[in-house]
Amino acid sequence: MNMVSQVRWALGVGAVAAVMALLAGCQTQPVKTLQASSAAATASSAQQGIITDRNQIAIQVPVAWGGEVRCRNGSCLLAAVEHEESMVVVHRIQGRKSTPLDRAKVAYHPDSAAWLEDDLLVAAVEATNTLDIFRVKNDKLERLQQIKVNLPPRDVIVVKAENGRYTLMATPYSGKQVAFVLDWAVSDTKAPNVQKTTWCEAPWHPTKLPMAKGITGPAIGLACLDGKQLMAVPVSDLLAKPTVLANFPVVSRNARPTPSGKWVYVSLETEARNARVSMETGELQWVKSPLTGSVSVAPLDDDLVVWGEDRELYLQRLDAQGEVLETRWYAVNGFATTLQLLDVDNDGERDVVVYNSGGETIDIVYGPLWGNAKPERIRKPRVP
Repeated sequence: MNMVSQVRWALGVGAVAAVMALLAGCQTQPVKTLQASSAAATASSAQQGIITDRNQIAIQVPVAWGGEVRCRNGSCLLAAVEHEESMVVVHRIQGRKSTPLDRAKVAYHPDSAAWLEDDLLVAAVEATNTLDIFRVKNDKLERLQQIKVNLPPRDVIVVKAENGRYTLMATPYSGKQVAFVLDWAVSDTKAPNVQKTTWCEAPWHPTKLPMAKGITGPAIGLACLDGKQLMAVPVSDLLAKPTVLANFPVVSRNARPTPSGKWVYVSLETEARNARVSMETGELQWVKSPLTGSVSVAPLDDDLVVWGEDRELYLQRLDAQGEVLETRWYAVNGFATTLQLLDVDNDGERDVVVYNSGGETIDIVYGPLWGNAKPERIRKPRVP
């Protein structure tokens, strides 16, 4: 069993000890901006598992299986889940400082969280087969309701949000069925309209696609973890049979489109390569990996991409054929399962938020991401 397989097994059965033994990226530390003040402080921070770099911060959210940052007027709110602690948490991020606001207990194993509005969020909770709705009021989390989706949700995304009405998609931890909550509002008095359809085995981490080969208009796509496929449906017909956009010989962990929508990049767990698929022609290109592969991805441009792995990110610049021209690196504090790109500190440069499903923190790496990345690999040692 390779390292990635061990991690997936450990996380799947909730074996906290195994996760920490495999992936421990850092000891529990207060939220802080990471700055090198002296050689002694640098050495001490390294021993404690905190990255010492003025362009990164680590926010104390242990075993963060998922979450989302939402920004407005120079201030951001981070919603996330503490998987093993069964908590939904909210932090305020201003510039390069983070302040914890509130934590709310949920049932066993919350897996992800997403914003519906600036003050409204949803969390996917395995044990209750629910999407739990919260409002942030006076910096506190107020639980509003639960939506039963009749599957243990691994992920939730907001497909549509218009005039206080929402369509949500929940994908399962295991199994082939996904659930859509159609045209729902907090004020509804009738039961939510939940529809289930069949996709593939373990359809994790859905994402919005500006376009997809063979589909008219915007789509929702995902990489099938165990189904080893890239699939999508049109937003205009969410209950349609999914279109297969690509097949892979190994586990396909995560898929994300480029800003233009021309390519979808797919992280592959093994075989020392990842992939990208043209949404215009359907062409599949293999992208050589310096590691065994990756578990997460965030394209910065059509030919510039960030990949996530255990305690590190690597950035690659590609040519038109998908050949790697240059690779650069960042160290992070855990198993980088999900990456989110946005301008957190409002300086005009995109930053990457790293949700570590193993480890004690969520990391934010501030841009310019390519310019600040290191040409040499700087993976941090695990803390015993």
